[in-house]
Amino acid sequence: MTKPIVLIAEELSPATVDALGPDFEIRSCNGEDRAELLSAIADVDALLVRSATKVDAEAIAAAKKLKVVARAGVGLDNVDVKAATQAGVMVVNAPTSNITSAAELAVGLLLASARNIAPASASLKAGQWKRSKYTGVELTEKTVGVVGLGRIGMLVANRLAAFGVKLIAYDPYVQPARAAQSGIRMVTLDELLAESDFITVHLPKTPDTVGLIGKDALSKVKPSVRIINAARGGIVDEEALYLALKEGRVAGAGLDVFATEPCTDSPLFELENVVATPHLGASTDEAQEKAGIAVARSVRLALAGELVPDAVNIEGGPIDELVRPGISLTENLGRIAASLAAAPLQALEVEILGEIAEKDVRVLELAALKGVFGQLITEPVSYVNAPLLAAERGVAVSLTTSTDSANWRNMVRLNLALSNGQTVVVGGTVSGPRNLQRLVEVDGFAIDVEMSQHFAFLRYHDRPGIVGVAGRIFGEAGINIGGMQVSRNDVGGEALIALTVDSAIPAEVLNAISVEAEATSARSVNLDL
Repeated sequence: MTKPIVLIAEELSPATVDALGPDFEIRSCNGEDRAELLSAIADVDALLVRSATKVDAEAIAAAKKLKVVARAGVGLDNVDVKAATQAGVMVVNAPTSNITSAAELAVGLLLASARNIAPASASLKAGQWKRSKYTGVELTEKTVGVVGLGRIGMLVANRLAAFGVKLIAYDPYVQPARAAQSGIRMVTLDELLAESDFITVHLPKTPDTVGLIGKDALSKVKPSVRIINAARGGIVDEEALYLALKEGRVAGAGLDVFATEPCTDSPLFELENVVATPHLGASTDEAQEKAGIAVARSVRLALAGELVPDAVNIEGGPIDELVRPGISLTENLGRIAASLAAAPLQALEVEILGEIAEKDVRVLELAALKGVFGQLITEPVSYVNAPLLAAERGVAVSLTTSTDSANWRNMVRLNLALSNGQTVVVGGTVSGPRNLQRLVEVDGFAIDVEMSQHFAFLRYHDRPGIVGVAGRIFGEAGINIGGMQVSRNDVGGEALIALTVDSAIPAEVLNAISVEAEATSARSVNLDL
């Protein structure tokens, strides 16, 4: 069997290859060499990059088999996520790989600014001994303003707390009670600017945050303030900061990021009270290793057709442990429902019932789409392109939730509306410590059958002998029945037999049962479990 091909386009930690394991053919190329990249990417299944390789629409179009682009780091400036999504290519990164390294660098820049470490070092190496010139300030009892109290901002705050500082923060998305647990007082941005002795920025770069610390903001700070930016270039207006430093309205700055990178000729570099580093936030051995291992694991999941929590072009966030077992269940329900459909699909409703409905269950909608279209079309279907496939075919998709579930602690029900006016309804649940998948409803018939690779569904008018017919014909064909359940809506009314077998059912066998049982419908379903 041919192994999937993984192309590593930049130097990554050796642990990355180790984490990929022996199941892939590993290739390498110089991703910065455009011609070499476009040639090398043609037949690969996965592409691993850092920040130097440009994965744009042209590169994605050249990679006919590409299923996943993995960025060993946080930023995705070099990856065209929109083009990847349109092509059904998953994009993953390593969002938590460098948070400790970035937080520690921010603290380092703050300390370096407070104690004039960089200019004092340069002066001494130049043969000068100027102790009085480089007098600094202590952190103890100073006020540190943290702009952006996400994961990195919180790590910085926690580390600085050990220095005996007063911590305040501005972040409109953080509840004051949560911040208070870490000894942080939430304030408005204007209050933070006015009170802080140190300001450290930890926001994402968005249209709303570009230039946030600019001319107007810098007019509100103490002249003794020191400003640190190890987040994203452009959040601090570099021109406004330069003027404030030159005019003595800001005492110092520590910068790791710049609006345009690489940056080697900024006016800020002329100033002794600026300590600057070339975007080193993620540049530690530990961060690079964590990033490589994280994306390698994501590549393994993606190429196995499984959901990847770190995928950036799939709606949803971290998957709750209560939700996770439902992903495979829902995909299997989608495949069963699609197999039972006798006309084109017009609409799909995903119902989530029970305790699970209180969680973020958007991933189950994706799983249902993947299962349905994986059964209906021949082209590859992923969690990325399944919503696009539905939209292209005019299929309306909805997700509804309710904590009420009459018979099961949790249940997933799929409702398919078909072009002929008919519907298909299937429901399932997971049970027990091993999260065994069970099919519990088909078109209003209550059943309870363990999920199996091979199913048969027979609908007929209730009368004696039909179970025997199915058993005899399967026996004559050498097909072993693993489980069977009969459900009916009334004595002598419509009935359903749902059974599982140990091997695929030939069409002639199913047809023989259908004819002898005078079935109104007979369907087989094969799942790749």
